Amino acid sequence: MSLAGKQVVLGVTGGIAVYKAVDIVSRLRKMGAIVHVIMTESAARFVTPLTFQEMSANPVVVSMWGEMKQWNVEHIALATMADVFLVAPATANIIGKIANGIADDMLSTTVMATKAPVIFAPAMNTQMYCNPIVQKNIQELTLLGYQFIEPARGLLACGTEGVGRLPDPCDIVNFVVDHVAAENDFAGKNLLVTAGGTREAIDPVRYIGNRSSGKMGYAIAAQAARRGAKVILVSGATGLSHPPNVTVVKVESAAEMREEVLKNFFSCDIVVKAAAVADYRPEVAEMQKIKKNDDTLILKLTKNPDILRELGQIKERQLLVGFAAETQNVVNYAKKKLNEKNLDMIVANDVTAPGAGFNVDTNIAKLLFRDGKIVDLPQMPKEKLACCILDYIRELVTNRT
Repeated sequence: MSLAGKQVVLGVTGGIAVYKAVDIVSRLRKMGAIVHVIMTESAARFVTPLTFQEMSANPVVVSMWGEMKQWNVEHIALATMADVFLVAPATANIIGKIANGIADDMLSTTVMATKAPVIFAPAMNTQMYCNPIVQKNIQELTLLGYQFIEPARGLLACGTEGVGRLPDPCDIVNFVVDHVAAENDFAGKNLLVTAGGTREAIDPVRYIGNRSSGKMGYAIAAQAARRGAKVILVSGATGLSHPPNVTVVKVESAAEMREEVLKNFFSCDIVVKAAAVADYRPEVAEMQKIKKNDDTLILKLTKNPDILRELGQIKERQLLVGFAAETQNVVNYAKKKLNEKNLDMIVANDVTAPGAGFNVDTNIAKLLFRDGKIVDLPQMPKEKLACCILDYIRELVTNRT
């Protein structure tokens, strides 16, 4: 695939890797892209704007305060025309700005104003890249649907060796091409995703819950929306920001989640049940806070409705995907759930394994299918796993038609 006719806005930030961005412009144009470059003032200290202007055959924007060349608001014009927005190299500074909603120069302002997919290619010192603040900013942006190209390992300009090098321009351009190719492969599809854990009230203060953070379901919703789907996310309690271009419905209990899921089920093509729904709830939820009077407190629990089983029984054309968070016999339990609940695919993982499960940013999963196929996926960020899951869902949808 080429990028013929695609409007690519390239943001260039300050760092020794700026010289590689010149090659990126050249390669993008050879792929047929129309390239517009925005440079930060620090980037212009490494390579002149004239170089990028000659390579892109378009004016280069550096300052918000330059002379107007046309009667429009420049950052809005570039933000609107972009089919894809690439920031390479991306410093810790620009990543931190966007993650915290700071728009104080032309590049950060334009990124904030665009609805186009945004791809960051970080390049910085190893210690800086691994800094918990930088990693937190990357994680937050990823959950919001921004894309990141993993930096390469090698000798850095500071003389140390490690992760932080800007990848080869060829690899960056290939990433952009793959991204554009996948951008609309779910166009016209309605997805329903559930995420997070449910809370079952004991009294107005206490509840029964679980350890789910909701990160996996949120990542699936964000990536599906990026790929053109219309997404409804029914979410239990989480501390996560709403993914862009996703309709989010917040619920608390399993009963509330069931109600919202059934309300939207028959208008959906694909349902991904990633939520950790409580199996039981207190038989009686007290209206007032229970006081400490005895050494023990006995709660009588009653079973919650099995939402996934119910969907499997009533589904018509919907493709139904479930999750199995297990601590032992992962494959056997997942197969049983796949068959008993009439699923098309199930994502199974051992939540006790290092780097997998609840409240971590990575996961290790097995994908099981009705024809007996099992796909083993290695440890990877949940956002990347979300892309893999959607790739297999797309394959299932294609095979149906």
